[in-house]
Formats: sequence, structure tokens, C-alpha cells
Amino acid sequence: MFHPAVVASCPCPNPYPWRHHFPGASAGTVTVRVTPMQVVTGKAVVGSRIRCMANPRRVQMVAKQIRRELSDMLLTDKVLQYAILPETSLGADRYLSSLTTVTDVQVSGDLQVVKVFVSVFGDERGREVAIAGLKSKAKYVRSELGKRMKLRLTPEIRFIEDDSFEKGSRVIAILDKIKNEKSSGSQNKERLNSSTNEDDDEWDGEDPEEGVIYVE
Repeated sequence: MFHPAVVASCPCPNPYPWRHHFPGASAGTVTVRVTPMQVVTGKAVVGSRIRCMANPRRVQMVAKQIRRELSDMLLTDKVLQYAILPETSLGADRYLSSLTTVTDVQVSGDLQVVKVFVSVFGDERGREVAIAGLKSKAKYVRSELGKRMKLRLTPEIRFIEDDSFEKGSRVIAILDKIKNEKSSGSQNKERLNSSTNEDDDEWDGEDPEEGVIYVE
């Protein structure tokens, strides 16, 4: 008789005898798609869907550590510096790579994927080159993080440009421009009013020839 598949969930560590068959099943929650008979007998299915979620506190700790390591790599790792600023190989100041900063790191709940948000200070071409260089070195960064951090499985690294600072700077620049234009307009208006008042004062004086009749 065919039994429909059901989903059985249990907090890790998994109490079922097949727990050791699934790497990483000791952290978070394991969800196994099995049939009712397999739940009773305790037999796992090859190819079952397993989702193991880490403790939220551990996820935050991993994110902070990855951010620290990446920030250090941007300052000290020549491979990343050459990728971000190709002119470094021609003798440019290698510390210019510090213009690229890590603004945020988001780690997925299963510790499998890391989104790294970076902000690049420079012109449009410089930003494009830096982001493209970082993305091309994603596998290298993942390998280096594996050496620096004690993780069972080094997560996949995805670099994403964070343009929030640039947008904020543009908004501030626009507001400053509007403020300056208003200030300049107010000053011009005050000067015009002042000039008009001076002309009025000149005409308010008595005419010395007033009341004189000329006879030819």
C-alpha cells in the first residue's frame, strides 16, 4: 500500500538513529521528508530533503567574524587589492583599496550563503571595476575564509554593491544646492529692495527750484 509522504521535524540533535548520516544535523532544526512507515521504522530515505537551520545567535557571530576578516583582507591581501584596483600593479598606492569598505554582511540561516555588501568611494568606472574584481575573486575569498575561520563548511560568498551612501550623498548635494539657490535669491531680493529704497530717498528731498516762476 502506498503511503503519502509527510514532513517530520525535530530539534537537533536529531533523536533518530540516522542523524549521523547528515552532516551539520547537530545545529538548528532538521526537516526530513519521509513516509509514515519510515518514521515508525526509523529508516531514512536516500535523497530526502534536509534543511538544518543554525542558532540565530551563532548566525550573527559568524556574520560579524566574516565582516572582520573581509575588512582585514581588503587592507592586507594583495590579490584582492589588484582585483579592486588594477593600477596597483603599475605602482599605484595599494592603500587606495581601503576606499572599498564592507558595510554589511548577511548570513543565511543554514550558514550556506553569505551576502557581502560593499561600498566603493570613487567615480562610476572605479566602482564598476572594483565590484567586478570582487565578484571574480569570490571563490578565492571563500577559500581564504576557510583558512581563517573554523567552520565545518565555508559558505558561498556573494558580493553586492551598496549604493545607499552614494544615494544619500546625492540627496544631500541636491538639498544643499536648493538651499544655496534660495539663499542667493533672498540676497538678490534684499539688494533690489535696498536699491529701490535709496532711489525713493533721493526723490523725497525738496526741490530747490520749487515755487520759482521763470518769465521770458
